[in-house]
Amino acid sequence: MLPVSETERSREARAVDAPEREYLRRRTEREAALGVFTRRDLAVSRSRTAIALAGVAIGWAAFGAHLLSAWWLAAPVVIFVILMAVHERTLRAKQRAERAVDFYDAGLRRLEGRWIGRGVTRDDFAPADHPYAGDLDLFGRGSLFDLVCAALTSSGQECLARWLLKGADSDTILGRQGAVAELRDMLDFREALSLLAEGTAVEAGGLETWGEAPLQLEDGWIRPAALTLAAFGTAAALAWWPFGQGLIPLLIVGAIGQIFLFVLRVPLSRALRGVEKSAAELQALSGLLGLLERESFHSPMLVRLREELDSGGRLSSAEIKHLTALIEWLNLQNSIYFMPIARVMLWSVQFAVAIDRWRGANGHRLRQWLRAAGEFEALASLASYAFEHPADPFPELDGSMAVFHAEGIGHPLLQADVAVRNDVSLDSDTQLYIISGSNMSGKSTLLRTVGINTVLALAGGSVRARSMRLSPLQIGGSLRTQDSLQGGVSRFYAEILRLRQIVELSDHQPPLLFLLDEILHGTNSHDRLIGAEAIARSLVRQGAIGFITTHDLALAKIVTDGDLHAVNVHFEDQLVDGTMSFDYHLRPGVVAKSNALELMRAVGLDV
Repeated sequence: MLPVSETERSREARAVDAPEREYLRRRTEREAALGVFTRRDLAVSRSRTAIALAGVAIGWAAFGAHLLSAWWLAAPVVIFVILMAVHERTLRAKQRAERAVDFYDAGLRRLEGRWIGRGVTRDDFAPADHPYAGDLDLFGRGSLFDLVCAALTSSGQECLARWLLKGADSDTILGRQGAVAELRDMLDFREALSLLAEGTAVEAGGLETWGEAPLQLEDGWIRPAALTLAAFGTAAALAWWPFGQGLIPLLIVGAIGQIFLFVLRVPLSRALRGVEKSAAELQALSGLLGLLERESFHSPMLVRLREELDSGGRLSSAEIKHLTALIEWLNLQNSIYFMPIARVMLWSVQFAVAIDRWRGANGHRLRQWLRAAGEFEALASLASYAFEHPADPFPELDGSMAVFHAEGIGHPLLQADVAVRNDVSLDSDTQLYIISGSNMSGKSTLLRTVGINTVLALAGGSVRARSMRLSPLQIGGSLRTQDSLQGGVSRFYAEILRLRQIVELSDHQPPLLFLLDEILHGTNSHDRLIGAEAIARSLVRQGAIGFITTHDLALAKIVTDGDLHAVNVHFEDQLVDGTMSFDYHLRPGVVAKSNALELMRAVGLDV
């Protein structure tokens, strides 16, 4: 299969128009706008203070010195109210400008290699027994997710994490490539997306579950009873204050209202569980859906996501905005100043019933809207990464079984001018690389380079290579196996459990790409050689392709067995004046020398 159409000329054009220059230009413009709004904020604040002082002076002149009519107070009051509205708009514009500056600052940090720990560093997405997430640094500080994820909502973060944890089929990958390619150059659009939240991800909580749960307040008598009690309570409160007609009626109505709330406490709790604290998430979701609804797309995947936002003739963003407003009105009851009024008017019941009615009309669509928004944010994250790395192509997809060809492949978590690139090629003719070389020579880094680029490719993203062609693959890695003190599992036992998991993966489709780093070194050389060779034979026999690194040169001899379709490659090192140096270039054949003894002598060991 062919990848998304992209000519060499278009890639070169984007590489010439460097993202650094575009980010710097836009950051300068946004910073200038921020300066304007900052000065306007200060001017309006000073004006409000001056008008307030003028109002005090007029009040003294009207009521103290009796020099003016009290009607003169209307002028400063009206002007002050107008200035409040102007100040609110100015503050919102200033905050948006600040977030726009932050958006381009974050992009420049990524381009300059100062991104570690500044993105989304969540490490709770991958299960402990995942076959490659921990080995390839997908999550956590300094991870691929830290670099790539730009999602504001938990739905978007979870969607991107799912894509990284499990590869897709060819049609899905091609669909994502088309969507990423379209979003890649829509920088204004992605900037607008970044301005939807206050700079930190908002959590969806149990919104999907809440939306699909049974209605709790649909009984016809609840709303009329609540309105009736609220009306009597309001009348009793007005009769008591300001008309001074006695407190007893208010106390009686209040007591009945509390009994009413007690009877409804369980359905009220269930009606609001999962949504009461989700106003920020819903506000961001409404803005995101609004962006999608206003934009015209061409790639099939984006068109499909846009169509999924249909809500029976009404915009999904408007429906979410309505729910957000209901929640904000409901939360007024938490204000210490409004709480007495809320008690009298049975505020929680009034708005809980309205929210429950909203759920009855739209709750079944909420999961679909969140999924569409999450997929869109995941695509936008991959698009930002593609924009910032214009020389990185989309990989070509191959319909053959178990193929991985890459020219000039490098590690995407390293700066492009630092990463050393190599060529690798695996298919039915060459299924296995046996990689030899000393510690720190680049063996493990090559495995991670292949693995993490495969993850990006199978998620629909661009890859760090001059060119890349692969078939849909599973990934299984054993590069960083840890023991478990709590589980009573030694490192060696944890490693053989992971190896069993990888072998079992090879029994299923799609074919397996395995990445095995110095396996079984927790046992003696005799058992290690027999075990490693048996695992290699089992994997190759199942049609898997992959890499095994080793210090044990005896393992390199297995390439003489034609059934393994294996080749030897190696990394070299040089010991110069007691210092080990590496060029990290992959070479054919078995490593010809070892500098281990010389290095031990160089640090003073008597060997």
